[in-house]
Amino acid sequence: MAADGLSIEELKSKIGAELEPVVYEIEKGMLRRFAQAVGDPNPLWQDDEYAAKSSFGSIIAPPTFVLTLGFDRVVHQLTRIPSQTIIHATTELEHCQPVRPGDVITATTKIAGVRQREGKIGKTTFVTFDITYKNQRQEVVARCRQMAIIR
Repeated sequence: MAADGLSIEELKSKIGAELEPVVYEIEKGMLRRFAQAVGDPNPLWQDDEYAAKSSFGSIIAPPTFVLTLGFDRVVHQLTRIPSQTIIHATTELEHCQPVRPGDVITATTKIAGVRQREGKIGKTTFVTFDITYKNQRQEVVARCRQMAIIR
């Protein structure tokens, strides 16, 4: 078994397959809380008056905000066991356009790769995901590649 979830063979059989999409309606409060949590004081993420005077016309999400959308659900779809150790290992992000309050973002995930290694404390599974984030107009707002390490 791959860390007590799907077997390595089952995971490998899902390479290239699309997982169930996750959908999020973006609210101003989400953007402000994220900016505060990461310590980013940029007024574009938090100040309505400042953002209204910018070329964006309203507050926008920090570019890395989309990475918070759905990673836990994706990993849960693959592992089935909530008590496993799951480490968010690497991320490559391509930001295409701003996410704004009121946007409805759909994250669509494909498994790009799976490998497993035997170590001193047992098997470790590495799963790489390609995720595309689209808004309600089906415009790509971001793409990323992430790796999860499952033990």
